[in-house]
Amino acid sequence: MSSTTKAPPREELVRRATELVPLLRKHAEWTEENRRLHDETIEGLAAAGIFRMRTPARYGGYESDSQTLNDVMVQLGRGDGAVGWTASVWAIPGWMVGMFPDAVQDEVYSTPDVRVCGTLSPSGMATPKDGGMVINGRWSFISGALHSHWQEIIAMAPAPDGVNMWPVMALVPMSDLQVIDDWYASGLKGSGSVTTVANDLFVPQERILPMPVVLQGQTVSALNAGIPMYRNPLIGVANASSVGTAIGLAEAARELFFERLGDRKITYTSYDHQAEAPITHYKVTDATMKIDQAKFHADRITRLVDTKGASGDQWTLEERARTRADVGMVSALTKAAVDVLSLASGGSSVYSKVPMQRITRDIHAFNLHALLAPEPNFEIYGRVLCGLEPNTLYI
Repeated sequence: MSSTTKAPPREELVRRATELVPLLRKHAEWTEENRRLHDETIEGLAAAGIFRMRTPARYGGYESDSQTLNDVMVQLGRGDGAVGWTASVWAIPGWMVGMFPDAVQDEVYSTPDVRVCGTLSPSGMATPKDGGMVINGRWSFISGALHSHWQEIIAMAPAPDGVNMWPVMALVPMSDLQVIDDWYASGLKGSGSVTTVANDLFVPQERILPMPVVLQGQTVSALNAGIPMYRNPLIGVANASSVGTAIGLAEAARELFFERLGDRKITYTSYDHQAEAPITHYKVTDATMKIDQAKFHADRITRLVDTKGASGDQWTLEERARTRADVGMVSALTKAAVDVLSLASGGSSVYSKVPMQRITRDIHAFNLHALLAPEPNFEIYGRVLCGLEPNTLYI
C-alpha cells in the first residue's frame, strides 16, 4: 500500500458501519417511498469512509481487502438492504476504475468520495471514430445512478480482427447520460436502479477498454499493477463484494424476529407464547444454521480473493467457477433463512411499518440478479466439474 493514506484497520471500518445501522433504519421507509437513498445516508457513508474502501491509497483511499469489504456490507445490509446493495454496487465499478490508465484515474478521483455506478450488460453499440468511439445505448438496473458521478457502460464494438464484434467498457461522466426514472420495483426499491441512455456520445479512447481485459483483471495502470486488490478477475471481486448484503439482510430478519417474539402468541392455538412452541425452536434453528452456512460460502470467496490478490497467483478455472457457485449458495441460503423467519412472523408482519416485509422483498430481489441467482451459478460450476467449458464469459 502507498504511504499516501493509512487505512483504518478492519475493526474500525466495521465499527463505523455498525454505528450507521440506526441511521439507515431510520430512513429505510423514506428510502423505499422515494426510491433512492436519503441524503443523510450518503453523508453518513462518506463520513465513515465507505466510498474510499476500493480507492487506491495515492488518492486517499484505503485499498480494503475483500474480507473487510464483506464485513462492512453485512452491517450496511443489516441497516437497510437497499443501502448495502447500492454500496456494494459502487464498490464493483469503483474497482473497475483501477483497470484504466493512470491519467483516467486522476480525472475520476479528483472528485472526493467519488461514486461510480455501472453494468455488465452490453446493451449499447460503439462505432469507432478518430480518437475514440461514438456510443449509443440504453442500460437498465443502474443502481446508485442518482448519487453517482461516473458510470461504466458496456457496448458492442468491432473486434480487432475486423470481422467479429466484442464488448468494450467505457467510463463516462453521469452528466453525459440521460437518466430515465423508471425504477418502480418490488424489492431493493431504495437503490434507485434507474435506466441511463447515451445518444451519439463520443468517448475518448483512453476511457475505453476491451471487456475481456477487465474480466481478467488485467489493469493497464502501471501504478495499480502491484496492489493486491487489483490482482483478481472481475467476477471473483464482484462475488466477494456482493455477498455481505445478503447476509446482512438475513441477520436483520433474525434480529427482528427475536425482537418481536416477546409475548407473541400463536393465534388460534393454545400457545400463549410463540417462544414456547417446538415449531418455533425448529424454525429459528433452521434459519440460524442457514445463515451460518451462507457465511461459510461468503468467507470462502473473500479468502480466495484476498489470498490470490496477496500472492499474485493465477486463478484456476475451477476456482473461478466455484465462486459463482458460492455466491449462488449465499443467495439461496439467505433467502431460505429469511423466508423461514418471515413466514413465522404472523399476519402483522405484512404492515409496511414492520421491516420484515421489506427485508423479504429485498432478499427476493437479490436472488433475481442474473449473476447472483442460484441455479445458473450451480450449472456453471457443474459444467466445469464435468470437464466442460463454461458457457459464459463472466467467470
